[in-house]
Amino acid sequence: MNADEWLRIFAAELHQRRVANDAARHVVAEAATHLREGGGDPWLVFGPPQAYAATIVESIGTAPRPRPGPVRLDARGITKRYGRHTVLRDVALTVRAGQIAAVVGANGCGKSTFLRICAGLVSPDAGEVTVSGRLGYCPQQGGTADFLLPDEHFVLVGAGQGVARGPARRAGRAAARQLGWDAQDDVLARHLSGGTRQKLNLTMSTLAAPDVLLLDEPYQGFDQGSYVNLWDQLIRLRDEGRAIVVVTHLLNQLDRVDVVLDLTTGNPGDHR
Repeated sequence: MNADEWLRIFAAELHQRRVANDAARHVVAEAATHLREGGGDPWLVFGPPQAYAATIVESIGTAPRPRPGPVRLDARGITKRYGRHTVLRDVALTVRAGQIAAVVGANGCGKSTFLRICAGLVSPDAGEVTVSGRLGYCPQQGGTADFLLPDEHFVLVGAGQGVARGPARRAGRAAARQLGWDAQDDVLARHLSGGTRQKLNLTMSTLAAPDVLLLDEPYQGFDQGSYVNLWDQLIRLRDEGRAIVVVTHLLNQLDRVDVVLDLTTGNPGDHR
């Protein structure tokens, strides 16, 4: 791991541990200056970035976490059947502004179906979903147009929100950079890698500054760096007051979320 990669992970860890932004920038800048002037392997100088971030938190503390806001998504009694097979039975989930909810469970338990119901793309057989505010949705697959450039996707989404072409392109490129992707290349979507197409999906889902963001395993095809960038972005959006629901099978990330809905049992739990 080179110095730039170490610093990126270190900065992400400080953000995850809720170190105040100004303090985090100052600490990262000090570490970068030390490495630039003194040289050496950052692992030998500071140790693992996660451990050094923990040491910094013990020293300077963290920023206060904003209290959750009003309810943005309320799903009650959701039941869905396909023929004789009941995929979802009486499922409930409430997510407030400033919260991340994870939907977990075994393959085939209805995670994607539940998210599509929340997005209004599938009708439940029973129950109802109430969404307060604008909604963004990132599917697990699809969502991009093969013969459009990334910029053209941004313009298309912007047009639906009444945003002019120039501002829509700039907003899309800026959101893509949050995921470590330079979206300015003139490459048709059909020629993008699977991971990059998913970054395009994610970027489009956040362009309209949604109040509720629904993400169906949004990290498909991501490398480790992109995966870290994703969670950095989700935490930032949560801290800005968004309500986020993410379908995931990576249980090691559950310490980053506020509510967990396990569709194996159908019961939501508080993880704060």
